[in-house]
Amino acid sequence: MQPLLDAIAQMAYPTDAQRLFHGRGGRYPGCEQLSLDAFPPALVLTSFAPLADEALAAVGAALAQRWQQIAPADQPLTWVFQTREAGGKVETRTMAGALPEPHVVTENGAQYLLHIGRGQNHGLFLDMAAGRDWVRQQVQAHPRPARMKVLNLFAYTCAFSVVAKLAGAGQVLNMDMSKGALATGQHNHQLNGVKAGASFAAHDIFSSWGKINRSGPYDLIIVDPPSYQKGSFIATKDYARLMRRLPDLLAPDGQVLLCLNAPELGTAFLREQMSEIAPELHFTQRIPNPPVFADVDEERSLKVLVYRAPGLPGASSEATVAPAAPAAVVGAVGAAGTAA
Repeated sequence: MQPLLDAIAQMAYPTDAQRLFHGRGGRYPGCEQLSLDAFPPALVLTSFAPLADEALAAVGAALAQRWQQIAPADQPLTWVFQTREAGGKVETRTMAGALPEPHVVTENGAQYLLHIGRGQNHGLFLDMAAGRDWVRQQVQAHPRPARMKVLNLFAYTCAFSVVAKLAGAGQVLNMDMSKGALATGQHNHQLNGVKAGASFAAHDIFSSWGKINRSGPYDLIIVDPPSYQKGSFIATKDYARLMRRLPDLLAPDGQVLLCLNAPELGTAFLREQMSEIAPELHFTQRIPNPPVFADVDEERSLKVLVYRAPGLPGASSEATVAPAAPAAVVGAVGAAGTAA
């Protein structure tokens, strides 16, 4: 508990959505079940195991003391405690202040609609911040971004699409089975004034290859599936099915962002299958996770890999490969962890 209290004592006043502390990377013994996120104006403490009342009271006192030191006088402390137990049980309690539901947060200039009290998926995955920044860089570096076609598979609330459109991408196809998530995604596009050129398809990806093919080929494909979601996607058997489609969907020099958040599956799981199934696609890099998500074993943390398709014979690469930007250190000094 003390590492979390120390992080609270050092945290800066948050204006963007960001992780402030995460013990799930094993770097803070005794805090492996805890994370603290900022979704301004709310702070959200999450525990993946029961937390004693005394410990919860200590966190509340530490937050109140630090908030008084760093927050504007007209900004009262709002913080929420969420417990996630085995079997999917989630309980959310507002401990202080008034939680706006829903409310809009910002990240690197983009706006997103969140529902903190609705469950464990609030609407924005903070561990993917570096991936979103990479997408922004790739679109901005393209010689003709307005002609880019982007395919966003398992789009959820379409954060990747928002970033791509804000950077100047011409067309983005967002596909996800959840109509509710895509409705939030459409709202996110409206919030950011980038609705034109974005389309949304609430379909099962594996039953929609015809539509996906007709809208291609794509300069950038983002694949960010759940690691295990019964009836939708199970990484160990379904990722290979996606990989087989990628070479035919990519434009020459097109890139694909492969994402996997499964602690039990390392980068070798993706790289070995890609080498066998789509050997023509060239691995270029693994995008580092934000420093706050550091893990004692990076193979257990979020994996975000980049692959590139071959260019046209005899043609030089048209797109400029922007390097992965070093993720900014956000939140409390010394805070670290892995994705929830």
